[in-house]
Formats: sequence, C-alpha cells, structure tokens
Amino acid sequence: MTLDIRNFYNATNPALTIKAADVQDQKYYIDFSEVRGGDIISTLKDQITFFQPDKPTCNLFTGHIGCGKSTELLRLQVELEAEDFHVVYFESSDDLQIEDVDIVDVLLAIARRISQGLDKIILPEPHQLKKLLQEVWNILNSDVTGVKVKIAGQDFGFNHGGQNFSLSLGIGEITTKTKNNPKLREKLNQFLAPQKTSLLQAINQELIEPAIAKLKQQGKKGLVVIVDNLDRIENRPKPNGTPQQQYLFVEQGEYLTKLNCHLVYTMPLALKFSNDYGMLIQRFSRKPQVLPMVPVRWPDGKVHEQGMILLRQMVLARAFPDLPKEERLSKITKIFDSPATLDLLCQVSGGHVRDLLRLLNSWIEKDRKKLLLQRKSLEKILVEECNEMSMTISPQEWELLREVKKTKKVSDDQGYQQLIRSRFAFEYRDGGKIWFDFNPILAEAEELQ
Repeated sequence: MTLDIRNFYNATNPALTIKAADVQDQKYYIDFSEVRGGDIISTLKDQITFFQPDKPTCNLFTGHIGCGKSTELLRLQVELEAEDFHVVYFESSDDLQIEDVDIVDVLLAIARRISQGLDKIILPEPHQLKKLLQEVWNILNSDVTGVKVKIAGQDFGFNHGGQNFSLSLGIGEITTKTKNNPKLREKLNQFLAPQKTSLLQAINQELIEPAIAKLKQQGKKGLVVIVDNLDRIENRPKPNGTPQQQYLFVEQGEYLTKLNCHLVYTMPLALKFSNDYGMLIQRFSRKPQVLPMVPVRWPDGKVHEQGMILLRQMVLARAFPDLPKEERLSKITKIFDSPATLDLLCQVSGGHVRDLLRLLNSWIEKDRKKLLLQRKSLEKILVEECNEMSMTISPQEWELLREVKKTKKVSDDQGYQQLIRSRFAFEYRDGGKIWFDFNPILAEAEELQ
C-alpha cells in the first residue's frame, strides 16, 4: 500500500477532533487508557448509567488543552447514547465570550442547548423563563443602553410562523446581541445575577424536568449535558479581583451543580494546582477526572515502552488507517527515514497528542517533495520550537522547571500554575504513579542543562 501524502497531511491536522460516531474517524482512534491511569470515560459512564441513573450527577473533566479531552467526551456521548440516554454535547466557546464569562452566561447557554437538542419534543410553554427573557430583552433594547436596534416586541423568541415561543431562539437572540458587546453583557448580568436562583429553578421546572419526563416516555433513561471547552476560559480578574476561573468554578460552582440532570463540565487544569482546589472539591462533592499526557518516559528517565507503542500507532493510523495494527509497523520506513526518527517525534511531543500532530503536520509540509520524512528536518523544527518557547519563559519559571526536572513534582503555588497553563510542564499517570516533567521541546535549552 502506497502512502497518500495529501490524505496523511489532512489526517494529521491538529485542529481536527476525532468523532467517535464517524466511521472514518474511528480508524484514527487509539485507546491510551492503559497508560493514562485507567479508563476515565468508563468511570464517568458508570456513574451515570449504573450508580445514579435516576439522580442528577455533576462531574468535572480536566487535562491540558490539546490532550484529547474532546475526543474522549465525544466517545462518552456515543457510549451513553448506546445506553439509551439523551445526550446534549456542545462546545461552550461557541456560546460564550471566553475572556469574560459569568455564571448566568453558562446557565443560559446550557438551557439554550438543551432546548435545541429537544427540538422534536413538545414541552409546555415555559412561562417563567419567557417572562425573565422578555425582561432581559426589554432592558437590552431600552434607551438606557444607548443601542439603536430593534425595540422589543411581540416577535421576541417566536419562530417564523409567530405561533410558538422558542426558548432556544429567545436565548439565542439575547446571546447574539451580548456576546461581542461588554456593556450589554454587563447589563445582562446586572439584571440576572441577583435572580440566578430563580433562573435555575425555572430552567429545572420548565425545561429539564418536563424534558426528562417526555424522554422517559420515549424509552430514554435520562438527560446528560456535556459542556466542552469551558476549560478554555481566560483567567482575567473579575471586578472584585477574583480570577475568572476561581470565580466560575469555586465561587459560583454550586450553581453549576444544581441543574437537575447529568452534567459533565471541562475545567481548567490550572485549578487543580490552585489554593482553592479543596474548596472546589467541596462545591462539586468529588474530585475532577484528569486526562494526563501519554507517558514517553518513566520518572527515572527510562523509555515508557507501552506509551511509545501507542504513540507510534497513533501516527501510523493517520498514514494507513485501513491496515491492521501489526501491518502498519512494517510501513514505518515508507514514511520516515528510520524507525528512530519516528521515535524522536513521539519523545519530543511529551505525549501531548495535539503537539505531536502539530509537529508532524509542519514536518510533512517541509518534506513533502522528498521520498521520506527526514530526521534533519524534524531537528530543525525542534530547534525553532525550543527557541520560540524559551523566549516566553521568565527566570522564575526556569527555576521552577529545573525543580520539576529534578523532583518530578509540581507544587500548588501561582508559579507552578503558570507552568501547567503554558504547557511548560506535563502531568503523567500510570502504574499507580503520578509524576510531572518539563515539556521535552525544552530539552536542549541552555537553562535546563
């Protein structure tokens, strides 16, 4: 079988997420759970489907951005649907302004997405929600805002036929208006924040609970909402000085848990190393599930053979998706100038899936006219990557990285949060062990010698 370089290049696009429901994407999927400390998705699924199918649950899921959380959550969606649960999955970054998020923004986004996901189910008109949203719309369109747009009227939240009020349409009109306008978002939150308990009650009583009742009449076992990309919210201080991540998940965390359905939120990994981590666990009643890197070395520096085996397969599956695993291994020298070159790629990625694909994608661009991907080209890319990353690291962060290199541990102070958030240090879990190490891209940096 000959390598199709264009298909290989497109399959290594680091921006693509593997969708478990897609037959072609399934060929690219590699199960890393055996080297990541266990099957986190099965743990989440079991809690919903076996332990508490009839009671609301709320779980946090975290890990480095780009480590494969979305891929795993989409797998969770497919597995839950196979167990007859109705699942609403959405990327919150499509609904929220990630640098400025308030709790009511999240609640409205969830309500909108649930309503959209139930478009074939007829529910009673949500009178309290309709009243609240109409009041919001009136305020956003009042002369006080100074915004010259359509004045609130009978058509707010109604479909084109004008017969039925649509909750998703009504919320959509509000979020479309406010998403890119800080002043209007402030207006929205000034009005709804003091009423968030009433908003929650209305969402539960007029949307979630009637929806679950209808779903069960159709043979479904319950409603699950998966809120992806909430880990991407920026950590700017709110007006009271609280960093946004702590504000949403710690100060307002209890409101995230009070929707009467099964919930899974992605959470910024840096919060795991925050001084507020203990309070966060109290808010959510359980620890976040962490998706670590794929290990490439053990803490003692020895090669992690099983991690490397799986990373090699991840690369080879993108090149030869239709071949069995065993046959792919014989094709390494049809892609790379030597097996050692593929191993170098896997090692320097640190087991960060998106970084590996990003490096490989750039490498293919450089060497596409050559017969094979050349080690020298990869080494040149790595020098550039190391130089670019090094320029962003402060003297204090270098000191922290040297400590991580030596101890394989990370503390919980602000400096170490920065190492995690900036991907200067990675977390690994396997064989009952948890350890940290610096990003291997920095291995040749003078500051770490």
